[in-house]
Amino acid sequence: MWVHPQFDPIALKLGPLAIHWYGLTYLAAFGMFIWLASKRVSQPEWASQGWTRQDVDDLLFFGVLGVVLGGRLGYVLFYKPDYYIHNLGEVFAVWKGGMAFHGGLLGVIAAMALFAKLRGRSFFQVTDLIAPCVPTGLGAGRIGNFINGELWGRPADPNLPWAMVYPQSGSPLPLHPSPLYQFIGEGVLLFLLVWFYAKKPRLTGQVSGVFLMGYGLQRFVTEYFRQPDDFLGLRALNLSQGQWLSLPMIAVGLLIWLWASKQRQPAASKT
Repeated sequence: MWVHPQFDPIALKLGPLAIHWYGLTYLAAFGMFIWLASKRVSQPEWASQGWTRQDVDDLLFFGVLGVVLGGRLGYVLFYKPDYYIHNLGEVFAVWKGGMAFHGGLLGVIAAMALFAKLRGRSFFQVTDLIAPCVPTGLGAGRIGNFINGELWGRPADPNLPWAMVYPQSGSPLPLHPSPLYQFIGEGVLLFLLVWFYAKKPRLTGQVSGVFLMGYGLQRFVTEYFRQPDDFLGLRALNLSQGQWLSLPMIAVGLLIWLWASKQRQPAASKT
């Protein structure tokens, strides 16, 4: 049985400046997005439509705004609305923690819709371009969660070889290291699924639909091993808030894929 290593959250300290591991995982996420998206726009089917490396930088800028604003507002609205309605001054206090993936996703969708409108692009062309480049960043974030010793899992069988005691949980029981499960699910497996699915020309919206379905499914499964937020617990049908928020993702992803399957042109052929 393992014990969580209790990493120092600060990776490097230079005088008054402290560089946190979590911040470095965000930098890694942005770097991998730029690398992967640059490979995508260099492919003939995308380059022929006028996509450039500058577009990748602009997409990252829009995406970061969507992630930060959407992720924070999603946490406020989906997880602790009662608290923040009485503490409005803390709504944007992101340094105190509290981000929600599903809110971040909605923020990115809004940001990509704005980008598509400003550039005269099809919305699903934009999302089909970036979808395969997102999972590596999600995986990097889960590594940051593990280093910080947060989002630990539910009680595990002590005989499970990778069961882990989290001293900060206040429990001596071995727990599932759920951030590592989510790293594998939304980082490694989702990347492989969407990246290789997108290797062949697909109809507009199909790659986006596969991403939504893939993320929703893996999140729904891995949530069974993750300890629910103590201020929420389990919801109806003994499902966590994350699971309930993932179900619409799966349904919407399927509907998008079915709609896209009736189209006649691959994503990179439409402007």
